[in-house]
Amino acid sequence: MLLSLKLEHFRNISAMELQPDSSINMIIGENGSGKTSILEAIYMLGLGRSFRTRSLKHLVSYQQPQLQLIARCDDNTPVGLQFHLSNGLQIRLNHSPLKRLSDLASQLPIQYIPANCHQFFELGPKYRRRLIDWGVFHVEPEYNYHWQSYKKALSQRNAALKTRAKKEVIVLWDSYLDRHGSALTNYRTLYLERLRREFEILFGQLCPAFSNAKITARFNAGWPKNESLRDVLVTNLDKDHQYGYTRYGAHACDWTLKINEADPAEILSRGQQKLFFMAISLAQLKIIREHNTHAGILLIDDISSELDQNHQLNLLDHIQAAGIQSFITSTNSTLHDWMHGKENCNLFHVEQGQLTR
Repeated sequence: MLLSLKLEHFRNISAMELQPDSSINMIIGENGSGKTSILEAIYMLGLGRSFRTRSLKHLVSYQQPQLQLIARCDDNTPVGLQFHLSNGLQIRLNHSPLKRLSDLASQLPIQYIPANCHQFFELGPKYRRRLIDWGVFHVEPEYNYHWQSYKKALSQRNAALKTRAKKEVIVLWDSYLDRHGSALTNYRTLYLERLRREFEILFGQLCPAFSNAKITARFNAGWPKNESLRDVLVTNLDKDHQYGYTRYGAHACDWTLKINEADPAEILSRGQQKLFFMAISLAQLKIIREHNTHAGILLIDDISSELDQNHQLNLLDHIQAAGIQSFITSTNSTLHDWMHGKENCNLFHVEQGQLTR
């Protein structure tokens, strides 16, 4: 949770300070006013990167040499991020230079929901893997060790395949991939079943039309069932050698959730698809709260997009009841009626990069 946030020379925001509440922080403003930039700044403090651009120089205000973000977490830990056009990116956690981005992610678990999140169904396995791995990372202490070890072994094996190294050299990495890949698969499988259970409840509440629907999870480990990864790698070595990369393994896993055995993309409207993604995100945050000393933060960009007023208010009720600190943007000024009298909630207005409570 964030206790305070300060932005300097970040996009169209020259200077801004924010003392958020512990529940919903609604940010209202016209398009281009700077609402999404506030979410982007929080996202950067949690992951060290932007969700809008790969080039951080585009984040620095016009004719300024650098940007700076400073926050204080619920355990009073300070987090500072600075990007200078000449000196690059520097991140400090608790007054010390950051050694690993995973430390930053552990301190500020960020779940971001973009306005076009219904496109989740159009994205490939890489995006779905990243989504579930985010959750597993925050609930399984050993997950990051196995993932980093697996990535290193995979990189070495692929380098050997690409350079057409001898097969005796390539297979040296198979036992590492098998060991760490199997551990990753076990963590993912257990987590996915727990996610399915939480999702089934939440989706029925957010989308009453499917309150009695049966949700099933499908998981593909990245290699054929009932076979060890090591055996699959040996069997497919010739083809891997031919293609120049490792085709099977935990890096190729995929998963999906079915509604009454049907593909959600084929039976849900765009608004329902957005609620589907919202339910996944809320389910992940609920699971994390039960395992992590640092409660997750929810970022929702343009809650009004694709959702009618009733579904927006229903969603806000569930977020507040869950006790999740959230930062939500909208152009819908009528949402201030819902905010009236709510505990631990704040309403902010942004105009031309200036914030008012």
